[in-house]
Amino acid sequence: MRENGFRVTVVPAHTTAEEVLGMKPDGVFLSNGPGDPATLTDIHREVAALIGKVPMFGICLGHQIISHALGAKTFKLKFGHRGANHPVKDLRTGKISITSQNHGFAVDPDTVPDDVEITLMNLNDNTVEGIAHKTLPIFSVQYHPEAAPGPRDPQYLFQDFKQMIASRGL
Repeated sequence: MRENGFRVTVVPAHTTAEEVLGMKPDGVFLSNGPGDPATLTDIHREVAALIGKVPMFGICLGHQIISHALGAKTFKLKFGHRGANHPVKDLRTGKISITSQNHGFAVDPDTVPDDVEITLMNLNDNTVEGIAHKTLPIFSVQYHPEAAPGPRDPQYLFQDFKQMIASRGL
């Protein structure tokens, strides 16, 4: 994040939406972490309270939490995604990125609400790799763009977040 010009304040996972908004952030980034995203209902609620109030970008577990906060559900993969060679297709541009992944859950595409677009797909098993809200400044990806497994394929995501914050499309 800092490499992309962001000033970063790290807060614990159980920080309330009210506390986050009290910091007057330009944007909220939800990072990766361990565990079953479906069990984090308190965090889903707090993230849902941020929707429409601040731009958000999530990766890995952050992607799954944002998905839950927007109304989608997750499921446990039979075989988790591990490693630095997962092809992911951007459904809007057709571009394929080689990504680094380390997770055992995925977003159920049948539960993604109508106001949320599935933007990225894993080409190995056709699981959801990214979403974006159709009208609010919120997007997320399942993989680890900070890991830069290919020739820095997914680094554009941090610039997209920076532009989202600059436009404050709320």
